[in-house]
Amino acid sequence: MMNIREQLFEEILQARQRVYAVGEPTPLQEVTLPGVEATIFAKREDMGPIKAYKWRGAFNCMSKLAPEERARGVVAASAGNHGQGVALAAARLGCKAYVFMPRSTPHVKQRAVRMHGGDHVEIVLSGDSYDAASAAAHRFADEKGLTFVHPYDDLATMGGQGTLADEVVMSGKGPFDRVYLQIGGGGLASACACWFKRFWPGCKCIGVEGVAQASMKLAVETGERGVLPYVDVFCDGTAVKQAGENTFLLCRELIDGFVTVTNNEVCRAIRSLWNSLRVVPEPSGAMGLAALIKDWEAGAIRPGERCLVILSGANMDFSQLGVVAARAGFTQPERKLRYLRIPMQTRRGLIIKYMDQIPEGVQLVDVQYGRLQGEMQHPVFGVLGTEEEFAEIDKRLAAKGLAAEDVSDADDVRFRMISYDREHLSHPVFFVIEFPERPGAFREFMSAMGTYANLCYFNYQYSGERVGRALVGLEFESREDREACRALAQSLTGTTIQGIHELSDTVRRRVLDAMSPRPQA
Repeated sequence: MMNIREQLFEEILQARQRVYAVGEPTPLQEVTLPGVEATIFAKREDMGPIKAYKWRGAFNCMSKLAPEERARGVVAASAGNHGQGVALAAARLGCKAYVFMPRSTPHVKQRAVRMHGGDHVEIVLSGDSYDAASAAAHRFADEKGLTFVHPYDDLATMGGQGTLADEVVMSGKGPFDRVYLQIGGGGLASACACWFKRFWPGCKCIGVEGVAQASMKLAVETGERGVLPYVDVFCDGTAVKQAGENTFLLCRELIDGFVTVTNNEVCRAIRSLWNSLRVVPEPSGAMGLAALIKDWEAGAIRPGERCLVILSGANMDFSQLGVVAARAGFTQPERKLRYLRIPMQTRRGLIIKYMDQIPEGVQLVDVQYGRLQGEMQHPVFGVLGTEEEFAEIDKRLAAKGLAAEDVSDADDVRFRMISYDREHLSHPVFFVIEFPERPGAFREFMSAMGTYANLCYFNYQYSGERVGRALVGLEFESREDREACRALAQSLTGTTIQGIHELSDTVRRRVLDAMSPRPQA
């Protein structure tokens, strides 16, 4: 009797005769990363019929069903890509599919399922998570006597997914020294590792999971399929709380090691793919490259090694692009984004002097400041720099008897909770300012205004445009200074700054009324 590994190999062999009824082989494309001295190829599963690899397993599984099973219909649970694969297979095979999706599933993914399935698919929204939708789908399948099409923990599904590994072997680009395989439930990793280990025994198959998604790593290390108490859903395609039964047995045998990646590392990998290939994958689709970059920086990859990553999908909501860009940063890959809270005394012009202390080459991408009561203030600066440049910032602050607090993970910074003490502001005016996105542009504006005003509020975030935008609060010792400053601000438009307008009294009052002081650090 064949063991499970041999069974999976046979399933992949047989799947080669089925899956190409609905899709063509996807290409391999070389990825060039600055400073990474390894040959990297990406398997472009985002170019498949549903822009993700899941069509392979869904179609293979459903095409193997007996005609009477398909005639009764099938059931699936999905947060996106698997549902599209099932819908496509249902349309091609002429059967009915019930796809259970969480109620929170974005409309763009629901539309994609309907587009591929047409009249052959019915979406059932149930629960607030994939686990809840999956439980409802299983109950429905049992009650109606329908076949459940599993997204990963089924040998037929894995067999279809493994055909992408067959295409890699047949491409002539191999053999590869390292293959990075993202893991949600483990179907993709199990199938690909099974195939690669057969044809390239020396290939290292590395499982990649999110830091707060590592259910397979936990299972392999402990020997038990534990359930994660919490799973991060930023990389929603791999957000699985418990490793599958079959996939656990296979990954335990076939995966040589695990790398866990953070959401920020995934976002930087997406940026690298955009810079190299002009491709924007969904977060889970870039996890393999994120792990590769992490291994290279840690010295785990030798120069000249040949590496493969799977670009597993590109079905990302358009609205998520802004979050990805913010987490990735906007400059060179070797630079990291940090948020530093720096104490300073309450003195006119001091925050601008602090900005002048930032070393040349460091990019200021965010400023969050609201003046509070007391002698010490705590503005937050978001800066992109290297480890050497961060050390220089620390050195310069230490020379002044100060130290910066790293608040990169602080919730108030993440959600931009910029509070100030309205009772201690003198004749405040709020401006929305547009200035050229170049070093020193805002400094020039504040130098001109500094004769009359003191900065009491600053909310600025780099957007990647040529024009920077900031909401700036200025306070004055007298009404006369305030009026003179207003006139000067308008005269600077088109020279020092690109544009400026003052918040209306109604908006200004609403802003002031909404604010409450943030506790000092």
